[in-house]
Amino acid sequence: MPCCCRYTGGRGQEASGQQYGEEFGKINLLRKVPAMKDGDFTLAESIAILLYLCRKYQTPDHWYPEDPIKRARVDEYLSWQHSAMRAHAAKMFWFRLMIPVITGEDVPKPKMDSAMEDLNNTLQLFEDKFLQDHPFIVGDEISLADVVAIVEIMQPLGSGLDVFEGRPKVAAWRDRVRNKIGPKLFDEAHNDILNARNLPDTFEKNGMLDFLKPKIHKLFN
Repeated sequence: MPCCCRYTGGRGQEASGQQYGEEFGKINLLRKVPAMKDGDFTLAESIAILLYLCRKYQTPDHWYPEDPIKRARVDEYLSWQHSAMRAHAAKMFWFRLMIPVITGEDVPKPKMDSAMEDLNNTLQLFEDKFLQDHPFIVGDEISLADVVAIVEIMQPLGSGLDVFEGRPKVAAWRDRVRNKIGPKLFDEAHNDILNARNLPDTFEKNGMLDFLKPKIHKLFN
């Protein structure tokens, strides 16, 4: 299905600070990724963008089902993940990689242990509540819920933490999502996050280290 939208996004781009550039600011004043430009229409926030694309381009029903119960299950996960999976997976990525890179200091062990506990509890909830014994979150077919979930769950891998180890059910679900999306596209989409350890070189080249350091100190001190 053709799409004329311009999409700017990815956690690798966010981590490298591209959202603070002048060009990005013309698309999204919120300075967050992802962002989208469709003709003269611009849109921020990943969930809003995904739903817009589904509705405008009439994507196959399984992505955002017309069936009210299935759609409610997708909406349920999309509503939950903001303050749960997204928050805790992203925190682990920042605690283990980004903060040490930017500040030159490790996160204190009590904070790290607490963040790890939150992530483990969230992954267990994901397994017990959302995945259960289904191939995908909504049942037998992949949906937007799976796409949003895998993006967040892959984040800690960028910091060297394999959250799939010891979780065979979640690992098998990841493999099914990868196969449905297509291995090549899946791997391309996660290339930046899986190579996030190269960010120190990127920061050195683009001067973002000095820009980000006071922001991080303000947040965590």
